[in-house]
This record gives sequence, structure tokens and C-alpha cells, in this order.
Amino acid sequence: MAYQLISVLRDTEDPRLVVVSLKRPDVKNAINRAMVAELTRAFDDLRDGGDAGCVILTGEGPDFAAGADIAELRERRALESLAAINSALFARIEGFAAPVIAAIRGYALGGGCELTLACDMRIASETAQFGQPEVNLGIIPAAGGTQRLPRIVGLGRAKELVLTGAIIDAQEALRIGLVNRVVPDSELMGASRKMALTILKKGPLAVRMAKAALNQSARMSLDSGLAFESTAQALLFESDDKMKRMTDFLQKKKK
Repeated sequence: MAYQLISVLRDTEDPRLVVVSLKRPDVKNAINRAMVAELTRAFDDLRDGGDAGCVILTGEGPDFAAGADIAELRERRALESLAAINSALFARIEGFAAPVIAAIRGYALGGGCELTLACDMRIASETAQFGQPEVNLGIIPAAGGTQRLPRIVGLGRAKELVLTGAIIDAQEALRIGLVNRVVPDSELMGASRKMALTILKKGPLAVRMAKAALNQSARMSLDSGLAFESTAQALLFESDDKMKRMTDFLQKKKK
């Protein structure tokens, strides 16, 4: 079944790298329910296929995503909010086994900003702008913004962004730790692809286990997190990939 509001493309050099693009550039890639449904299906298909080693998530045109579709939001009532439509998708992306890199240019506001927060790394072009301006519309960031943002930038900075509805540029986002790096617009996809290909050279099971352990660090006590980490390491110690990579390393060292 073809996608209408997103595209899903495999890298020609390494098909384990998948680029997922939002495709509503005429409305700054505003996230509506139909797009959420397509993104959900895309990540489910990639999960079921099992061969995606890294995903780059980006927006077609000059913007990543200027937020949720306001016309739709205006009509939503309490029960629809409790259904957590966008939040469920973003949790699915955060929990996706392989790393997800957000490649961001232009606006990443509201739900668009929350979507980037669900990704593992964020690379921004110099044109990128970030914000959680929901309070201007009488609502709050409710697709993970009040939870993931403070975990990434700290509670004080998160409160300032959410309570003032401020929009910040890429350099300020870098300064506060919201993004991993800032690059010229023309280099955005190249830099994102370079990071993805670097990850793809590493042990695939180790990368997935590392992501899972890092995600748990925000949810577990230190003791529980350390137990999770040790269990993940135990599984890796029995893997064929670990044995091969360590054997190759030792053989190269002898030369």
C-alpha cells in the first residue's frame, strides 16, 4: 500500500539505512492524523522487516514540521486527547530497535519539535527553529514534550521553553543540548547520512542493546538500570558478532 504523506527510501549504498520523509510541504509538513497513520505503518513495516539498521527522519521542503494540524486539533475533544494519537507514534519511534536520526531544517515546532525529541540524535541545519508554543493556543505539549524535553535539556530550560512558548534558533538549540550538531543547510542530509553510516559499521546487536539500555536510563533507578545493562552485556557476550569482531581485532593487532 503506497504512502501519500510520507516517503520511505532505502540508501543506494547501504539499504540498511532508511530515509523517512514527511511530505506535506505546502503546509510546512503539519502532522495530521493521516500522516500519523502512515508513519505508524512505516515504522511497523520496518520493525517487522528487521533489516533497518538506522533511520533518518526528515521533512520534504524547507521545514521539518511546523507542528500538528491546528484545524484538526481545534476539533479534538477530551477522549481523543486521552487516546494519545501522536504520543503513541512518538513512543513507537523512541522505542524503535534501530537508531533514528532527525535531520531538521526550518521549523520544528509543537508536535514537530516533539517528534524530534523522540529520535535518538538530532542534526539541525542553520535554518532550523525549535519551540513548544502550545500555550499560545491554550493547550500544552502533550505528545511527550513535557517529559522528553526536560530529560534532554534540563527542567529549568524546558520550563522556560514551554511556559513562554519561545522559539529558538539552531545555535541556541545546540547551546542547551537540544541538538547534537548544527551544519549548513546544504550539508544537512550528508551529515546525517555520515552519522548513520558510521553507526551501521558497528556491531548491529550491540547498537540495538546500547540504545535500549540508554532509553531505560531515564526510566529506571540506577540499580535497575545497571542490572538491565549487565543483562544486555551478557547476551552480547554470547553473540557470534562479538566473537567475530574481537577475533578480527586481535588478528589485526598481531600484524
